[in-house]
Amino acid sequence: MDEQIKQIAERLRGLRDALELSVEEVASDCKLTAEEYRALESGESDLSVSLLQRIAHKYGITLDELMFGEEPKMKSYFLTRKGTGVSVERTKAYKYESLASGFKGRIADPFIVTVEPKPEGTAVYFNTHEGQEFNLVIEGRLLLNINGKELILNPGDSLYFDSSKPHGMLALDGKTVKFLAVVMQ
Repeated sequence: MDEQIKQIAERLRGLRDALELSVEEVASDCKLTAEEYRALESGESDLSVSLLQRIAHKYGITLDELMFGEEPKMKSYFLTRKGTGVSVERTKAYKYESLASGFKGRIADPFIVTVEPKPEGTAVYFNTHEGQEFNLVIEGRLLLNINGKELILNPGDSLYFDSSKPHGMLALDGKTVKFLAVVMQ
């Protein structure tokens, strides 16, 4: 199990324990079965950023506390130099680099997302979360499927969308894709 995933799973368990909630209560709040939630807490299941954001919002903590174990501290500004954002690799295919992890009370979560190419014919993994999202492709070509509509984004292309609609992505041309994602609640 990836060490970062294991740490996030431990923080999920700690949050539930601190709030004295049962697995069933948290699972219900997350719109998951108890078995699915147990798999998250054990680190056996993929932890999407959107799910972590939903849990953080529901229980009044920051996304950073769940993902990185740190509470944001800056109130005026937070500078992230190129390549120094706090990162988490959820799976072998996606890496998220937080660009504002130290800013307290932010209303958006900006990330640099790296998507590695997958074998031909790999199905798109769909995700949904509250709010809206903005994506700007920095390098590579990205297939973005939103609610069944397939869009191809090239470097410099951007898309703003309702993230409550099922959406997923694939890197195209066998090359890594990097894009800016800004998630807003």
